[in-house]
Amino acid sequence: QVQLVESGGGLAQPGGSLRLSCVASGFTFSRFSMSWARQAPGKGLEWVAGIYSDDTDYADSVKGRFTISTDNAKNTVFLQMNSLKPEDTAVYHCGKGWDERVVHGTIAYDNWGQGTQVTVSS
Repeated sequence: QVQLVESGGGLAQPGGSLRLSCVASGFTFSRFSMSWARQAPGKGLEWVAGIYSDDTDYADSVKGRFTISTDNAKNTVFLQMNSLKPEDTAVYHCGKGWDERVVHGTIAYDNWGQGTQVTVSS
């Protein structure tokens, strides 16, 4: 079955950086888009970024600060987060796309992992 396991979260200062990883198993990783989304306390799931091959897309709130990438040999999707802000504090989840399309929003992704906590605070 599909399994997604996130790691790399932690505490960062405003302006700092973190790199999240998500290892996938149970499906042919190279055939599907992947996505990151986040959930802050008391809020719904917010889509952050998506990728398939060289096609990437980002939420306006993170564009220019976050970079999504993949390593197909390791079945892993990454999220490099720079210039972090307190409002980036959330649990970050990775999700598998329904097919190869990169869709702006959470609607076309599922099998979300358990997530990794990111806290941005001084």
